[in-house]
Amino acid sequence: MPSLQTLPATADTEDILRVINADGAVILQNVLQADEIEQFRREMDPFMEATAAGQDDFSGQATTRTGALVARSAKAREMLLNTTVVSAAEAFLAPYCKRIQVHLTQIIRLKPGQGKQMIHRDRWAWGQYLQNVEPQFNTIWAISDFTAENGATQVVPGSTNWPDDRTATEAEICQAEMSAGSVLLYTGSVFHGGGENRANADRIGVNLTYTLGWLRQEENQYLSCPPEIAKSFSSELQDLLGYTMGQYALGYYTPPAAPGAQPECVTPAHAVREVAGDAMGGAALLAAGRQKT
Repeated sequence: MPSLQTLPATADTEDILRVINADGAVILQNVLQADEIEQFRREMDPFMEATAAGQDDFSGQATTRTGALVARSAKAREMLLNTTVVSAAEAFLAPYCKRIQVHLTQIIRLKPGQGKQMIHRDRWAWGQYLQNVEPQFNTIWAISDFTAENGATQVVPGSTNWPDDRTATEAEICQAEMSAGSVLLYTGSVFHGGGENRANADRIGVNLTYTLGWLRQEENQYLSCPPEIAKSFSSELQDLLGYTMGQYALGYYTPPAAPGAQPECVTPAHAVREVAGDAMGGAALLAAGRQKT
């Protein structure tokens, strides 16, 4: 039976990527403390409790999925900016982009009676159009204990290079059992799925994922966290949400205003903070995007 490796919360990027590149997933132990989990629950439980269950088998008819975490929760913002996780995400995605961005923020609550989710790849959010590119780096933060009984995430270690039509056998699947406060890191290419909740209590996890700065996000951060909310955040978080250029000439806009009242072709950062410099992303981004001939 395969299993996932567990590293301490203080693990460095090199150790994390060594395991990720081999298995496609790794667990970081006890990243959040009990009081931090309590804060997140205070901020998000009202939204989670008001969320309806899914309408199909994949989303889970006994599963709730609550989003817009950056706009709603100060603790979620801290989690999203965790330096260990972000450093690993940036290093993992660096071969394919100049900048990374938030792809999804979501509480996934498996209620008692929820069956196993279909084993899948998260990269299928973009269909199967991307080849030879790893498009995302994902996390699931355990807000409750993840056990085999309550639906700990199913993972197929070593499946990142499988063809899309390969079906995992039961003997190739393990579960990400971990204590509350721990975090599962996994790639967009590893096969995985929610587990079956045979317990009498909810299994609660927070899915925070990162993707290449030039791809469309699964959760539209500009609508989930619009400028009037995002402008109060740090520039680091604003950029991570996508309020920056994904690459030279990718993401600029023109403020819809009276003639001459606003500049033309400004970066998304213009919507949330004062910005000086090249509106089209700068010479460094242009150079990084050029094809070698």
